[in-house]
Amino acid sequence: MIRFKHHVWFSLLGLFLLGTPIVAQQSGVSTGNNPVVSNSKLTIGAVDPKAPVIFEDVTDQTALTNFKHQSGTTNKQYIIDTASAGVAILDYDSDGRPDIYLLNGATYKSLAGGEPPPRAALYRNLGNWKFEDVTEKAGVANERWGMGVAVGDYDNDGKPDMFVSNFGVSRLYHNNGDGTFTDVAPKLNVARTGWSTGASWGDYDGDGRLDLFVPGYAQIDLKTLPPTSLGGMDNVCQFRGVPVMCGPRGIKGEGDTLFHQKPDGTFEDVSVKSGVSDPDGFYGFSSAFVHINDDELLDLIVVNDSTPNQLYLNKGDGTFEDASYQSGVALNENGREQAGMGLAIGDYDNDGRVDFHITNFSDDTNTLYHNDGDGNFTDVTYTAGLGEVTLPFLGWGTLFIDFDNDGWKDVMVANGHVYPIVDSRPWGTTYAQQPLLFRNLRNGKFARVGAAPGSALAAAWCSRGMAYADFDGDGRLDLVINNMDSKPSILKNVTAGAGHWLEVQLVGNVSRKSPKDATGATVFLTANKIRQRQDVVSGGSYASQNDRVLHFGLGSASRIEKVEIKWPDGLTQTVPVGKIDSKITIVEK
Repeated sequence: MIRFKHHVWFSLLGLFLLGTPIVAQQSGVSTGNNPVVSNSKLTIGAVDPKAPVIFEDVTDQTALTNFKHQSGTTNKQYIIDTASAGVAILDYDSDGRPDIYLLNGATYKSLAGGEPPPRAALYRNLGNWKFEDVTEKAGVANERWGMGVAVGDYDNDGKPDMFVSNFGVSRLYHNNGDGTFTDVAPKLNVARTGWSTGASWGDYDGDGRLDLFVPGYAQIDLKTLPPTSLGGMDNVCQFRGVPVMCGPRGIKGEGDTLFHQKPDGTFEDVSVKSGVSDPDGFYGFSSAFVHINDDELLDLIVVNDSTPNQLYLNKGDGTFEDASYQSGVALNENGREQAGMGLAIGDYDNDGRVDFHITNFSDDTNTLYHNDGDGNFTDVTYTAGLGEVTLPFLGWGTLFIDFDNDGWKDVMVANGHVYPIVDSRPWGTTYAQQPLLFRNLRNGKFARVGAAPGSALAAAWCSRGMAYADFDGDGRLDLVINNMDSKPSILKNVTAGAGHWLEVQLVGNVSRKSPKDATGATVFLTANKIRQRQDVVSGGSYASQNDRVLHFGLGSASRIEKVEIKWPDGLTQTVPVGKIDSKITIVEK
């Protein structure tokens, strides 16, 4: 049933909005130890003095405070200026501690050779919240207009590699195993040109070798940039009657690329043959290979800006069926396309199926798609309590994250506008915005967690990419957020009374045709009669990469009843686990 809601719908960047801004007002609700913000109207400044501290911003205590992201003009004169800032978490040196890779953008002067280009940065985790900048030694400065990063061990040598999506020429950083990386993209035929965004690794054809999907956004030529109302051409493009940059509508979209890995380790472009080339040129931002209908084949979801999302079901013969519309994921429940940016993947209601949370533009809601089975989804945003409260926000990175280890996945969203001019207008929104955390109420509903004064949830940034990991090994998931034209935010999870936990590292059996890094594996853990699901996924969030160690909150459980692994090659393995509050490694038989 379609319900009319008082929404104002528009697409990302440069559409017209008539009338006054719509701002959601939320009544005060208490959710146990996590009070919900009362009557929050704005995207900045909302605090709850009674709320507990969930995350602390510890950025300035680390070397990451020295990183500065830059992207285009500060007034965001062109659309290319707005989308950079992915982040990846990976244990690049195999010391058991998750490291951080922050992408950087570019400036027009740097592209013209007039100033040094902004550099990406790799920070090695030394433990105890100390990080070392190893960018120079590792050789991963990129020095191109970075958009996103996806991690995968494409050559099955046991070391994580990174595909860096750029505006321009993308890179594939091969991990040499000695603390250094080599860009092998040209050699292996994956040096994609154009505007590449949130990529994903996955073995879609079951040959044991990872393949690579890369969405494309829009066709932009820096020599002939689209017109901009900020450059003196008033009224070309407007937002609420105010001149802004133009796009993406009116700019030709860019197709997507699927690279199949051949036995010799090189890649071939099979986009058209496989049916995922996107001939309509939708504006792709995020993607992920994931088991959608649980038929042992990896499927594919693509989140698009201002155009319908795409969901491709793997047919098992090297091709995909475009099930975007019949699945229910292409549009929201009102039958409208949205301006999609980020993608969270996870089984939030513990029914054994992966669900999706997709972030969108302000004056529109983010969208929660519940997996009903057999590749069918329902938009449950409003019934889940994730509707009105998100209207003033412009969402990017998003995660299903069990912040309190109660065994139920919560929702985290990084926010930030694309028009700096909103700060000078009384529109109920801001350029920098608070992050949003929604606690899972275990009944299909969520409630916003209040922001304690001075805590990270009370801060505001113009955020883009976001990823999680347990940086200090205390069993609570922490966060890193890459912020536009600023330093990043490192959020330490200090949730009091968090439950027990288990972290699982998987190693696939290459001889059985499972990728060594177990991309595409699914783990089911049963404790306290709750059966949770976690998938090993490359990509997602917004053009970012979470730590690939799977994290399970156990609540008050003192024992684990069962751990089942469904490996990429189809083998199902049950493993006894005798100790909780620990990290274990499981190797496929």
